[in-house]
Amino acid sequence: MNNAVLKVSNLKTYFFTGRGTVKAVDGVDFELRRGECLCLVGESGCGKTVTALSILRLFDSPPGKIVDGRVSYDGLDLVKCPSKRLRQIRGKDIAMVFQEAQSALNPVFTIGDQITEQIKLHIPVGYARAKDRAITLLSEVGIPSAESVMSYNPHQLSGGMKQRVLIAMGLSCDPKILIADEPTTAVDVTIKAQILDIFRELKTSRQMSTIFITHDLAVVAEIGDRAVVMYGGKDVETAPVSEIIGNAKHPYTSGLIACLPDIAKSTGRLTSIPGATPNPLEMPQGCAFHPRCPKAMEVCSQQEPTETTISKEHKVNCHLYT
Repeated sequence: MNNAVLKVSNLKTYFFTGRGTVKAVDGVDFELRRGECLCLVGESGCGKTVTALSILRLFDSPPGKIVDGRVSYDGLDLVKCPSKRLRQIRGKDIAMVFQEAQSALNPVFTIGDQITEQIKLHIPVGYARAKDRAITLLSEVGIPSAESVMSYNPHQLSGGMKQRVLIAMGLSCDPKILIADEPTTAVDVTIKAQILDIFRELKTSRQMSTIFITHDLAVVAEIGDRAVVMYGGKDVETAPVSEIIGNAKHPYTSGLIACLPDIAKSTGRLTSIPGATPNPLEMPQGCAFHPRCPKAMEVCSQQEPTETTISKEHKVNCHLYT
């Protein structure tokens, strides 16, 4: 598995609704290696979050269902493993930091109660030791007066502080894998920089494997080792971050890079990718990106592209390279 701690193979997660079937994740493949930060990047609705939720089967079922694929972790297929075993893995071996801190934290329990509950659920320790560990974790993620914050309710903290609490909860049981779902989206630029610093420090100090979900390629350039670019529920390009930024092959990836603001070149309006993301109930035939693609050919509207190997570490799904 090439030092992989997690391998996702042909993952397909569909939502069966009254209006039709939404193929939110439709054949995604990637692996997460030991100690690396793998970024899932793309516009809203491309399937990043559903991919992450599918790893731990955290989506609502029904209407959601994993219809095909495998998620391999520690000799287990998480798609098929019993729910009781999966509950033991969630939070302990694989933890998740959710996007909306305000929604993820329970408003009626204190910060201390929520963190210590998670610790005691997976580690056989008493309240006193769980409390000490929670205070240490809050300090580690940069929360001042951590012991006092233990008695706070979520509404008493700022958005940035709540996001730090979620990170502390994710770290509470020393997971091997941390999944972070756009943890910098709902915070200002200063807090965003501080949160990215936390993830960089965690990578150095804990050698933790991280799946970092974002729509911002600037964040990918700062924190990622490799990136998986997603569109229409599929992975369209996978490569080391330096290759993604400096040698993008898929027109969608190139479009995302062109959208990055550049003070040196700024002459007015920001660049944007023309068109809009497709309706998930009416996905285009062939390559899902072809209606918006400046390099679209006739074959793009007829056949779905297959994976092409650009180099050992760089793969792309595009007819330009087949």
